[in-house]
Amino acid sequence: MEQYQGGEFDVIVVGAGHSGTEAALAAARMGAKTLILTLNMDAVAFMPCNPSLGGPAKGVVVREIDALGGEMAKNIDKTHIQMRLLNTGKGPAVRALRAQADKALYQVEMKKTLEEEENLMLRQGMVEKLVVEDGVCKGVVMNTGTVYTGKTVIITTGTFLRGQIIIGDLSYESGPNNMQASVNLSYDLQELGFEMVRFKTGTPPRVNGNSIDYDKTEIQPGDEEPRAFSYETTKYITDQLPCWLTYTSPETHQIINDNLSRSPMYSGMIEGTGPRYCPSVEDKIVRFHDKPKHQIFLEPEGRNTSEVYVQGLSTSLPEDVQFKMIKSVPGLENARMMRPGHAIEYDAIVPTQLWPTLETKLIENLFTAGQINGTSGYEEAGAQGIMAGINAARKVQGKEGVVLKRSDGYIGVLIDDLVTKGVDEPYRLLTSRAEYRLLLRHDNADLRLTDIGYDIGLISEERYERFTKKKEAIAREKERLANIIIKPNEDLQNMLKEKQSSPMKEAVSAAHLLKRPELGYHDVAPFVPADEAIMPDVAEQVEIQVKYEGYISKQLEQVEKMQKMEKKRIPEDLDYHQITGLATEAKHQLSQVRPLSVGQASRVSGVNPSDISILLVYLEQGRLAKTADA
Repeated sequence: MEQYQGGEFDVIVVGAGHSGTEAALAAARMGAKTLILTLNMDAVAFMPCNPSLGGPAKGVVVREIDALGGEMAKNIDKTHIQMRLLNTGKGPAVRALRAQADKALYQVEMKKTLEEEENLMLRQGMVEKLVVEDGVCKGVVMNTGTVYTGKTVIITTGTFLRGQIIIGDLSYESGPNNMQASVNLSYDLQELGFEMVRFKTGTPPRVNGNSIDYDKTEIQPGDEEPRAFSYETTKYITDQLPCWLTYTSPETHQIINDNLSRSPMYSGMIEGTGPRYCPSVEDKIVRFHDKPKHQIFLEPEGRNTSEVYVQGLSTSLPEDVQFKMIKSVPGLENARMMRPGHAIEYDAIVPTQLWPTLETKLIENLFTAGQINGTSGYEEAGAQGIMAGINAARKVQGKEGVVLKRSDGYIGVLIDDLVTKGVDEPYRLLTSRAEYRLLLRHDNADLRLTDIGYDIGLISEERYERFTKKKEAIAREKERLANIIIKPNEDLQNMLKEKQSSPMKEAVSAAHLLKRPELGYHDVAPFVPADEAIMPDVAEQVEIQVKYEGYISKQLEQVEKMQKMEKKRIPEDLDYHQITGLATEAKHQLSQVRPLSVGQASRVSGVNPSDISILLVYLEQGRLAKTADA
């Protein structure tokens, strides 16, 4: 096919899902001339699975994207139908915001944002292959023959790479929602030498909300208190739609057990590995056979549609079985299925082939982000997208890449896990994956990452000024509470009695009183009135930082110790096979991952503490030898 030159760009983004949109917007806003290519212009930021964002760990990621200057938080704040803060009865480290999205409106708003962004061009088309010369990516070739030249390329293809839809014994080539799959690009990546894996994900059926008997379900309303993901949001949606809770029944379990032989998961038809933490309903019934029922959440997909997402009923069973299964769930006896559930298999690259900047080790100037790196979830995709966009733009600008530490955010944990440990199933962020989760909270994402976003150029001067004032207000109020003394009096003792707190026997600082678990900032504040109004977000930070000061200090000490290991750099070209005493597996794994620091090396799968001790001695001997030579 004859080729045509379509234009020259600093950054080319392949794919306009949740990863691609963040990558393209970040690069363009940093001044890079950016092109974003999508298979379907009407599927920008499409939500092929659950119509929601957030939840434990994931909700913190959405706030981190916002603190860096990304778009996901702003977009969901404009388009959600419900917002809830989860785990409010627990400590701040596990609280998380979750939003139900208006799926169609989310897409429309994100597409509009891309269209209006200066330095960004949005085009429809299919990328067939990469232009690679002497190990350097120079652009992409479309199926029409058009060639776009790019100084950097970011691949964010989601589940489209050799996508295969599976329903029962029916299987056909397709991306999500019956869109065209990307086949040739996958083969091109393999020919270039990338190691690929085959993964699987799935969705539940959708039913017509008008056919649901809600009297047999439990209402799940949104929070009455206005909430938002973005630190810039000032207008709140108060007209919310409820979700509904129901459960599988013994009949549901019987139908599934009777038809396991027809399930592609158990017949061997599905080859790809699925996410362990988001199993299909048939997998749940088999693995947890002693449980009499499982939760099913009925989630509206938007304000202008009757489609309802049957969360918890993800399946690839044949369509006739799905009909029976749905009708066995209380409240869904007369439900009309609008779309069947299905599994989708797709290709992903092994992420240990990436540097922490998300640039590939094999080909310079080529970055990958999102589900192609073995993750699941819109939030994980958006997180990788913004970091890939930042680093691609900085590479073009001749600047050093930005790598978030594990103590900086869940984004740092996510990317470090991917490039250091790899994946054997679609990766999902969990709070348990973060060793510093008391520091990585929903409430303090701005305090952790806004400085970085500002230095990169993605946070405006106006926003940064507001942020600086907030930090100063927190520091002033903490100091005031530490220095002001409260003496016992009748009103104070009555408040303590009402809060079931022990009476005060002597005068203490306001900060000391606030440390009591049963008291909050607003309980203590009336007894030490401030000269100026304390904003709610400032009061929240003061309460958390004062109350958990001891725990936070311990985690910061752990971070400092680990930072010493992170600062011990390892040469990129180090030959681990020459290090006497290293275990054979450690030599192999370290050679594959090629960690950049001793800290990263300590997290590589198959590397033991004894291997790290040997590595440290070897590196120190090398440094001493260089010093002696000098």
